[in-house]
Amino acid sequence: MKFSALGLNEATMKGLAKAQFTDCTPVQELVLPYSLAGKDVMVQSKTGSGKTAVYIITILEKYMKAHLSRTNLPAALVVAPTRELALQIEADAQELAEFIPDFKVGCFYGGVGYGAQNEELKEGLSLYVGTPGRLLDFASSNKIDFRMFTTVVLDEADRMFDMGFYPDVCKMFSMMVEPAERQTMILSATLSTKVRNIAWNFMNEPLELESQPEEITVDKIKQELFHVSGSEEFSLLLQLLKKLDPQSVLIFTNTKERAVEVAQRLRLNGYAASYLMGDMNQKDREKALDQLKTGRLRVLVATDIAARGLQIDDLELVVNYDLPEDYENYVHRIGRTARAGKTGRAVSFASEEYVYSLEAIESYIQMKIPVCWPDEYGLEEVEDKSAGWKPKQRRSQRSGGSRPASAGKGRRTASRPESARKDKPSGVRALKNEDYEKLSQMSFEDRMKYYKDEFGESGRKKPAAKQQQKKAAAKPRQEQKKTVSKPGQEQQKAASKPKQGHKSPVAAVSSAPKHASSRPEKKKGFWAKVVSIFHGEDR
Repeated sequence: MKFSALGLNEATMKGLAKAQFTDCTPVQELVLPYSLAGKDVMVQSKTGSGKTAVYIITILEKYMKAHLSRTNLPAALVVAPTRELALQIEADAQELAEFIPDFKVGCFYGGVGYGAQNEELKEGLSLYVGTPGRLLDFASSNKIDFRMFTTVVLDEADRMFDMGFYPDVCKMFSMMVEPAERQTMILSATLSTKVRNIAWNFMNEPLELESQPEEITVDKIKQELFHVSGSEEFSLLLQLLKKLDPQSVLIFTNTKERAVEVAQRLRLNGYAASYLMGDMNQKDREKALDQLKTGRLRVLVATDIAARGLQIDDLELVVNYDLPEDYENYVHRIGRTARAGKTGRAVSFASEEYVYSLEAIESYIQMKIPVCWPDEYGLEEVEDKSAGWKPKQRRSQRSGGSRPASAGKGRRTASRPESARKDKPSGVRALKNEDYEKLSQMSFEDRMKYYKDEFGESGRKKPAAKQQQKKAAAKPRQEQKKTVSKPGQEQQKAASKPKQGHKSPVAAVSSAPKHASSRPEKKKGFWAKVVSIFHGEDR
């Protein structure tokens, strides 16, 4: 179906034409006839299928009808789980609404100051896009009234609830007009129990529509897997980047420290690289994303905060430097490439630290990821210019000063790269060609056994037997502390008990100086008076 067959307003069609939208995607063809008629809809469709255009077109058409009939102009709200997705929705809405008169879009999210967003609210907006926390902040200060919204959209609802926003979303709906007085749209990759609860409680007889549900695998993505030891991961990454020579790469790690380390080591090797994580300043996050999209940045290293909501056109390669611990995140990660019907490539490293996630991932995607090995792949040795590099140490450590033992508790510091360590962890060796040949032919169970036999479980918890031995050795020492007392301790305890008819020895000791002959007699001090009063004296 073409958009021209939907009977859209001329101004809306101009915006679609400028965005080069002519044919509807399957989800747009399925949902738009219902949403344009004002029906509540609950849509299940995969990421990147064109869901955003569905609700933006619906909102624009409702606005234009009110504008042409000269009635009160409606206000719409779109709630997104992340700042990145909210900004992307704002950009898409502004592009499609370019020819809509007086249609204003504002975006509201945390991590930045309130000043600029307050000014946007004062101007009056047609479309409010934001994350739950910041929207509720403005509602509590009476700067946003949820009762004014006649159209409400929850985008990436399942992701929003996974991030813990379910109570916030319920609170927002409780502050709105009745379901029959507004149009509500929920769009999600999966229709979980929480998504359905929202539909049952806060929607008006919603239609459940399914189009292109989240695919377990993406057919147009070439998936590859390298079995590699932790000490070889970065060297393999350099070899892959040289061989494939991609213009844009998104690398995923499981920790913030690893993301920073990989990005810094890539820069030392001449790559324009940066990192992206949840606790970054919003300005820095937007800058990194903009640089990758415009080509000024070649490599972006990210944690799973970037696995959803990011729309990067023509992303050539996704690398799972660490296999994700959550098997569903594997699909979301590799889904950043092959957007809008294009092809893409995803390469994953299975090291001894995260290889244990592989079983769940392959079970979820219902296939075995093709195993590759360096020689057959045609990889060549690459000099690692970051060899011997280590992250900056804390100031107290650099200056040689001592630090309390408790000062580092609760903090994780970046460690020296494995490839730069002279003392590699015991039980870890480099993978050889014969290892790759064996692994590529093995079943998953055999691969796990091979890993345990050849590499051990480096970095994992101590065996229970050793922990029990340690506890058993510590127990006699603890009992000894309880039973053995210092010399003279019993006599002191006995002497500390006041006898009937005698003054407390504590008061006597407190009021009498130790060296009466060398010091003049003092008046009773503050604490001595307190002790005297406690024992019934000086009342």
